[in-house]
Amino acid sequence: MGGMKILCIEDQPETMATLTCMLEGIGYEVTPATSSREAITLLTKESIAGVLLEYDLPDGVGTDLRARLKRIRPEIPVLMFAGIGPQTPFMVRFFDAYLRNGDRLGGGAEDIEP
Repeated sequence: MGGMKILCIEDQPETMATLTCMLEGIGYEVTPATSSREAITLLTKESIAGVLLEYDLPDGVGTDLRARLKRIRPEIPVLMFAGIGPQTPFMVRFFDAYLRNGDRLGGGAEDIEP
């Protein structure tokens, strides 16, 4: 694939497979990570355009990882997703955007620029 590279951080293989399929289907190249440690290593070594981040990881939570990623690359957009309740000021304060289970980003694949 020749699209922009997205770092996708998710520890559940089934969810990672679904996200990868969806993102590649609209033209992105996916770099997978299953932990905070792996994500930090990949962000420092790869040419990453954006981050898709699961909130609950085996070695930490999304807000902590987001802060670490932004110290490495302050300009990188970070989108969090999680199976949690309604939006809170806490979530909005830490992330560039977020999705809950069942939310939809944009009006469809044609609205997302790879």
